[in-house]
Amino acid sequence: MKCDNTVSAIITGAGSGMGEASARLLHAAGVTTILLDRNLEAVAKVADELGALALSCDVSDEASVESAFASIAKDANNVRVCINCAGVAPAKRMVGRQGMMPLGDFKQVIDINLIGSFNIMRHAASLMSELSPLDEETGERGVIINTASVAAFEGQVGQTAYSASKGGVVAMTLPAARELASLGIRVMTIAPGIIGTPMITAMPDEVQASLASSIPFPKRLGKPHEYAHLVKSIIENPLLNGSVIRLDGAIRMQPK
Repeated sequence: MKCDNTVSAIITGAGSGMGEASARLLHAAGVTTILLDRNLEAVAKVADELGALALSCDVSDEASVESAFASIAKDANNVRVCINCAGVAPAKRMVGRQGMMPLGDFKQVIDINLIGSFNIMRHAASLMSELSPLDEETGERGVIINTASVAAFEGQVGQTAYSASKGGVVAMTLPAARELASLGIRVMTIAPGIIGTPMITAMPDEVQASLASSIPFPKRLGKPHEYAHLVKSIIENPLLNGSVIRLDGAIRMQPK
C-alpha cells in the first residue's frame, strides 16, 4: 500500500509522542490523517498544523469510540490505515507501602491499553471491510498497527498491570491477523523500548541519562519519529502481517 493522498489513516493518541510523530510523517507523505486523543486541546493543535480532522476520543469508553467513528464514517473516505498509540504507563506494586494495589487501578490500565486497542481495531476493521480492495491480486484493503511495549516480554517491578495489558496486545496480534485475512486487512504490532515521549522527557536529566545508558545501541532514548518510520514501512510492505516488531536498540529490561 502506498502512503499517498489515496489513503486515509486513523491515529489514536495523536496529541503527542509516537502518535503525533506518525501523524506528521504520514501527512508529509500525502496521507489524509484523522487524529484521535482524549486531550482534545492537544490533538486539535496538531490537527490545525496539518489541516487534519481532530476528534476527542477516550478509547476506554465505548460510547466515546462509537461517537468518534460515527464522525469518521460521515466525514472521511478511504480509511485504509489505523494506528493505535493511545495508552498509559503507570507504575504501581501489587502490594506496596500503601497496601494492595486497588483493583480499579489494574482494570483501568487494561481498559485503556488492551480493551481500548481492541475496540478501535474492531471499528477500523469494519470500516475497511466495506472498501474495495486496493490490489485485485492480493485483495488488500488495509492495515492495523497496534502498540505494545518491551514490557510485554520483560516487565519490571511495578509493571504487573502495564505488562499484562501490553502482553495482551502482543497475544492478539496473530489471531487478529488470521481473522481479518479473509477481509484483506493486515494486523501488526510494534513493541517500543524506551522512547523519548513527553512522559520520559519530563523526567530529570539524570534519570533520562540512566535510562539511555541501559540501551546497548544506539546508546540513547528512541525518538518518536523512529517509531513513525517503522509505521510507514509496515504500511508499505504487504508481507508484514501477524507479527510483533521490537523497536528497542537491543535493550532487555532488568527487574528494576
